[in-house]
Amino acid sequence: MLAERWKKLQTYGANLPSAKVYFREDWEVIYFELQGKMFALLSPTVDEKTQLTIKGDPQKNEELRELYSSIKPGYHMNKRHWNSIILQTDELTDEELTQMLLSSYQLVLAKFSKKEQEKIKNNTE
Repeated sequence: MLAERWKKLQTYGANLPSAKVYFREDWEVIYFELQGKMFALLSPTVDEKTQLTIKGDPQKNEELRELYSSIKPGYHMNKRHWNSIILQTDELTDEELTQMLLSSYQLVLAKFSKKEQEKIKNNTE
């Protein structure tokens, strides 16, 4: 189940408009990016410590940490803006995880100009 979840998150991220998901050797992590801007990190191996690190609204991040023991402040990241989620949990469904990943993507997308956002959404360079 964990390996399926790990793979599903990568596939979902890679299918978001203009997103790229790849193993980043210098960080030894699976890197999710949009036009050179990171929106998630995923452990490169599947085990009980496998985690997904995603961007989020600071207030919402705090709420999620209080609600779920599997959500912690972002590992090696700005603790206000990033959360790390241990994937070996029954607390969160795959749908909830993909929704959080989508929210992280949307936060990064919102930083681009309206014109750039349209290009990204339409997958045109």
